[in-house]
Amino acid sequence: MVITICIGSSCHLKGSREIIQILERLISLHNVKDKVELSGSFCMGECTKGVCVKLDGELFSLQPATTEKFFNEEVLRRLA
Repeated sequence: MVITICIGSSCHLKGSREIIQILERLISLHNVKDKVELSGSFCMGECTKGVCVKLDGELFSLQPATTEKFFNEEVLRRLA
């Protein structure tokens, strides 16, 4: 599974770095490093929607405060 986080200027200002740190922590905590790969991407073309994150080709809009919920509901569910 690949999670791609936008690191373009708009998403960077909205917290993409913090989201990456949260996802890294959750991946380690749940011991799924061998199943989840994080990658970065410049602009995904959805700048007004917040930090853009793609999971298996599906686009999500995250904030640091919603990242753990996204991980639990989307990532862990797909790994089950």
